[in-house]
Amino acid sequence: MRGRATLDRWRLVSKIIGNVSRPLIRRFGPPSPAAGGGRRAWPRGLACVGAGAAALIAGTAAALSWYASSLPPLDFAAARDRSTVVLDREGKLLRPFVTSDGRWKLPVGAGDVDPRYLAMLKAFEDKRFDDHAGIDPLGALRAAGQMLARGRIVSGGSTLTMQVARLLEPRQERSLAAKLRQAARAIALERRFGKTEILDLYLTLAPFGGNLEGVRAASFAYFGKEPKRLSTAEAALLVALPQSPETRRPDRFPEAARKARERVLARVEAAGLATPDEVAAAREEPVPTARRPFPNLAPHVAEQVVAATPGERSQRLTIDARWQASLEQLARERAIGQGPQLSIAILVADNETGEIRASVGGVDYFDAGRAGALDLTQALRSPGSALKPFIYALAFDNGLAHPETMLEDRPTRYGLYVPENFDLGFQGMVSARKALQLSLNLPAVELLSAVGPQRFLSRLKDTGAAIAMPKDGGAPGLAIGLGGLGITLTDLTRLYAGLARGGEVVPLRVKAQASGAAPSSSPPQAGGRESWRLVEPVAAWYVADTLLGAPPPLNAPPGRIAYKTGTSYGYRDAWAVGFDRRHTVGVWVGRPDNGAVPGLVGRIVAAPILFDAFARIGLDTRPFVQPPGTIAASSATLPPPLRHLRQDVPKTVAALATPGLKLAFPPEGARIDLAASAVDGAPQLNLKVSGGVAPFTWLVDGAPVMAAVKRREAAWQPPGKGFVRISVIDAAGASESVSVRLQ
Repeated sequence: MRGRATLDRWRLVSKIIGNVSRPLIRRFGPPSPAAGGGRRAWPRGLACVGAGAAALIAGTAAALSWYASSLPPLDFAAARDRSTVVLDREGKLLRPFVTSDGRWKLPVGAGDVDPRYLAMLKAFEDKRFDDHAGIDPLGALRAAGQMLARGRIVSGGSTLTMQVARLLEPRQERSLAAKLRQAARAIALERRFGKTEILDLYLTLAPFGGNLEGVRAASFAYFGKEPKRLSTAEAALLVALPQSPETRRPDRFPEAARKARERVLARVEAAGLATPDEVAAAREEPVPTARRPFPNLAPHVAEQVVAATPGERSQRLTIDARWQASLEQLARERAIGQGPQLSIAILVADNETGEIRASVGGVDYFDAGRAGALDLTQALRSPGSALKPFIYALAFDNGLAHPETMLEDRPTRYGLYVPENFDLGFQGMVSARKALQLSLNLPAVELLSAVGPQRFLSRLKDTGAAIAMPKDGGAPGLAIGLGGLGITLTDLTRLYAGLARGGEVVPLRVKAQASGAAPSSSPPQAGGRESWRLVEPVAAWYVADTLLGAPPPLNAPPGRIAYKTGTSYGYRDAWAVGFDRRHTVGVWVGRPDNGAVPGLVGRIVAAPILFDAFARIGLDTRPFVQPPGTIAASSATLPPPLRHLRQDVPKTVAALATPGLKLAFPPEGARIDLAASAVDGAPQLNLKVSGGVAPFTWLVDGAPVMAAVKRREAAWQPPGKGFVRISVIDAAGASESVSVRLQ
């Protein structure tokens, strides 16, 4: 083993001697025969001096290689310790974080930097970087000659590789021993890494003044942009700063920075890397005199993902940086005229994938007066009327109503509860469609009374929504339909996205999938749950089509967005949530301290922000896909049980249940083999009901499948296999539904 190690060392020495001697021989050796007979041979003495110098440097390099092998391994902790960065869906920087010791040290590689900057760096710092093996013999001879001539160290002759060694193993003294150690380390680095990897280390470790390390952090701090596209003046300044980062800091010593940039530009012009006109224009470009703030887009989400996975140095999100910046600006603009303590939260979700494309948690992250550090997309607030569409969806889904079912909008008492409309007026008899579009309270409470508050609340919770109820601990009452509960903007937006998906609710996610992961229209959730069925597609389409006709805000085009607004009691919260085929946008406006704001009405304050947000991200004007089984009819042509909501049941909370009517067969959750129940080869499902008042109307997935029958048994021929929701309605308006699987 010792013999092999010795052989490997001699091979390394031979390689180093060759790499070091070659440029010296080219510089000082005799002309090659190919030079032609017309060229004069160098004097014999000069050739001997050159050969001797080559031998001396080569021998020194060999000795350094032996010395390097005796040193302890280099510690690369400084190179590994980098700022955590949060990126958008395309890799753009959303927000970086300082390292544990307070430095900005963004990850960067040669491919992330302007190629001309790299050429200027090599021309100024190490023009033979691509050829030497860690030390530049010509540079070393020049430095030695300057030291002998002037009696002091004028230039160190350091290569970029030697500078990397010094940055990895910093030492305060500037002595010959320290320089030899750097040279030995440089040889070891060249042996271990390629030229591009060494350049990556320099770009990451180079100091640029203050707590800035690495060219990417400096480019953001001084120019406010990535180092991929630098001007000639910007690139020259970044080349000059690492030589003396503290005395040339442009934010403190702009004149010293300008003079240093001037020296780089002179070298650049001499090397032919820029034209005289480009250099002249670069000299006229002002030097930055202050540091710029680092990007801080989606700060709330960025903090949350970093806290959740502290070990990951690079976090990629589903956020779109361009949308995020535009919507943050929209929130700031709209909040200015609403008072110093008002804040705005905006959330954009992709309907198909559940990806969060933008998340504005507040108006200004650093504004303490607006509690900017709070993520208001996660705050539990009263939704006001924003939950009404889901009351209608459940009523449609259970066969209790249709968009053209007539409802009563008149003073009604439910025990001790007496709801009122927002404008304190009444419309009389209205269709369910008009009642939802006008956000009338009385018809919504009437439908909720028929659906049942507990059933409504359970269905929302079944989708994973975090619902906060009053602390009195009582059973949910009809007031929950008008905002008597707490919900977050995130959950409310997710529920509306479920309507856009045909009644299927999926979890929202902000972490981007790994590059090798297969795309999924339903992102996985903890425990393996990928989606929840809120209502069937027919009911979801009824609601979407109804909301599409809601009156838009002033000067906004009608029929473009299916949306609903909400205003909480006491004017504390204003909401607007809407969707098209591709995206769902949720908007909340209010005070973070839950204070009242006179005039804070969803339709007036939040709805214009919603429409403006869609204008900024782009609107999908395609119509919603109409599922099979929908009923296109007027109130007069609907099946009798759907023309009016039942009127013979007292409107009290105690009378919400429908005792007596029960769907005897099939039972809830049953799996039915159609082949076993086939009649003459055709699949047939027997339906049975007990209790209730004849005649009975049967519906499948919200659509009637047969005329009202007086018998308690009926036969239905399924068109195929799959999940179906079967409902029955009796003459009194009582209903019962089950979900079964046909196979």
